[in-house]
Amino acid sequence: MAATSERRGRKFSSGRTKKKLQLIQEALFRISMALPSYPGLEDLLDYVSSEVKRVLDVEGALVILLDEAKKELFFLGAAYDDRDTQKRAKEVRYPATKGVSGRVLKTGEAIIVPDTSKDPYYYGVVDDQMRFKSRNMLDVPLKSKERIIGVLCAINKKKGVFDESDVELLNLIAGTVALSIENARYAKEVSEAYKEVASLNRAKDRAINHLSHELKTPVSVLMASLNILTKKLEALPDQTWKKTYERAWRNLDRILGIQGQVEDIMADKQFQTYHLLNMLLEQCTDELEALVVQEVGEGPVIDRIRNRIEELYGPKEIRISEFSVEKFVEWRIESLRPKFPHREVEIVTHLEPVPNICVPEDVLKKVVDGLLRNAIEATPDEGRIEVWVHRKGDGGELIVHDYGIGITEENERRLFEGFFTTHDTMAYSSKRPFDFYAGGKGADLLRMKIFAERFNFEIHMESTRCGFIPKDTDPCPGRISRCRFCKVREDCLKSGETTFWVYFPPAPDDKSCALLASDK
Repeated sequence: MAATSERRGRKFSSGRTKKKLQLIQEALFRISMALPSYPGLEDLLDYVSSEVKRVLDVEGALVILLDEAKKELFFLGAAYDDRDTQKRAKEVRYPATKGVSGRVLKTGEAIIVPDTSKDPYYYGVVDDQMRFKSRNMLDVPLKSKERIIGVLCAINKKKGVFDESDVELLNLIAGTVALSIENARYAKEVSEAYKEVASLNRAKDRAINHLSHELKTPVSVLMASLNILTKKLEALPDQTWKKTYERAWRNLDRILGIQGQVEDIMADKQFQTYHLLNMLLEQCTDELEALVVQEVGEGPVIDRIRNRIEELYGPKEIRISEFSVEKFVEWRIESLRPKFPHREVEIVTHLEPVPNICVPEDVLKKVVDGLLRNAIEATPDEGRIEVWVHRKGDGGELIVHDYGIGITEENERRLFEGFFTTHDTMAYSSKRPFDFYAGGKGADLLRMKIFAERFNFEIHMESTRCGFIPKDTDPCPGRISRCRFCKVREDCLKSGETTFWVYFPPAPDDKSCALLASDK
């Protein structure tokens, strides 16, 4: 009789084991088949969580991933009996060292928690945030090659307790899913890289388009001026002005040819910008000399022209001097004020004494003037700009903070790349420096970056685009009182901003600025 009962027990146990193995095989098959159907990682992990929940017969299941940058764990995949709990789970983040999952992440081993109230690693903060009570749980690591990328978790077994067969099942699912998680992450990185390349291409197109516009506008003005001049000169004998007019027109025609070549670049025709610029630089001196020889013949005038070109465009001696930053900035602000009397922009200064610095005067002037001009051009009338000079570490820091329209995130990444402007080429209002949206050739910030690398100071910026006009194409009226979004001035001051920080190391104590100059 006892032997019969024992045989029945073994038969029942064997049947239960076979049924569980069948469930495991079916679950793995379904997950494997579902992987290609979920290109989005979150949707895939929600599906995996629902399968774990169903097969293990639990109240909840989670795919917990590690944010390596922030050292935090978060639930990208979740499945609960209660939909509200599932929704709240997606908002939870906690330190990667906390909880049972943090322990699994550290040890790389599966952990069964029969009773959370007695477990030293249980982290109740997560349950509090989800408004859920975990009574028991099973966590296994998600391993990718030699590292652990997260944890697969089952919570609150509905019947019985978690056992080794549950550990085996969850480990099998984790092994199947971990590779898919990594593949999805790589796909996301590739997608982001593609967007970055597309952004670079857009920046290139805008830069070339801007260059084309820069060529076209002055040429049009010069042509119109020549036509007006011609009418005034027609009463004079041809020999007194005709050749000069033809020479000017001929060279304008050459510039028109260059402008056409730039348009070819925009049309994706095979023309290298490098050859265009190289041609201009190499031929400038020779062409000018040939033109003078043609008109007046050989003689001392050629040497004078060559010397003048060398004086204007040839290499110059670098003279590095010692300056007081706060006094220099104050001087430049007062020197620039007469250039924008038509602008109603408040400039607030906080200029504290800082250690003297060693920088060429021309470089420092271009940096300070460029940052001030950029700030004024980005700030609508009735707006505010703050200029700070204060001590930082051993040196001094210049801060130019405008409460203007700000820069979009995409443009912020491109800002120091040169000949890149944040506005559409045709959107400039007047092209006069210091006007709102005045724009420019876009090379100022690139030049500052090069100066910083060459003369050992640091420059960086942060910007927040005005929330009322989040896109480049959204217009700003240029005056706060005309903005339909701003009821008071403070509404504008809180909506957008840009800050530049420039750190200058202190001048050497041994007064060796001249030695620094000889190294450049």
